[in-house]
Amino acid sequence: MTSKQSPKVLVVDDDLDILELLKYNLKKEGYEVETAEDGMKAVSICKKFSPDLILLDIMMPQQDGVETCRQIRELPDMSDAHITFLTARTEEYSEVAAFEAGADDYITKPIKPRALMSRISALFRKESKSSKKKSQIVAGNLTIDRSSYTVNIDGDQFTLPKKEFELLYFLAQHPNKVFSRDELLQNIWGTDVYVLARTVDVHIRKVREKIGEGYISTVKGVGYKFDIA
Repeated sequence: MTSKQSPKVLVVDDDLDILELLKYNLKKEGYEVETAEDGMKAVSICKKFSPDLILLDIMMPQQDGVETCRQIRELPDMSDAHITFLTARTEEYSEVAAFEAGADDYITKPIKPRALMSRISALFRKESKSSKKKSQIVAGNLTIDRSSYTVNIDGDQFTLPKKEFELLYFLAQHPNKVFSRDELLQNIWGTDVYVLARTVDVHIRKVREKIGEGYISTVKGVGYKFDIA
């Protein structure tokens, strides 16, 4: 996404009234918008549209939002798209499942269009500022490249979902410093996003699965830190 392009947003919901409401408000704010009534169609649209943001319902026929999120994350060039769940489901297990699948945010319905537009605007402002601070962090055989959202270990390069990458990058920026779950939530997800502290644990576990156990350590009863000898 460049400064000359309008951010692309895909709205996925089987409720046509919600689709039209969000499409109207998003277009009014200048975004390029596509919509999908089910998960399979959403995955198909992502392949051609490459949205910067996906607003995704959980409860949909044929294929639910969690599985849809998982499939979108597996698509080329979609690892750094921002995925926000908009759902009436409030159970903790639904939220954990969403983040396990690669979600970045979780908002419960009913939707307040003006508040949601402000939140989206803040998200893209933050993205714009972050893009101006592209750099690499090298720690032993691990290279973290913010410009491409890639991680390289011994010549093996791969991408991480946005929040996993930001969590790793943030910790690596402050080697050997311990951060509590609340501090990580505030720095990675922001103060205007309500997510469970367990979300940090889920993301840490997924990052460790990909880069190995030797980089991020747990300080029992306190939080996590990025280790550099």
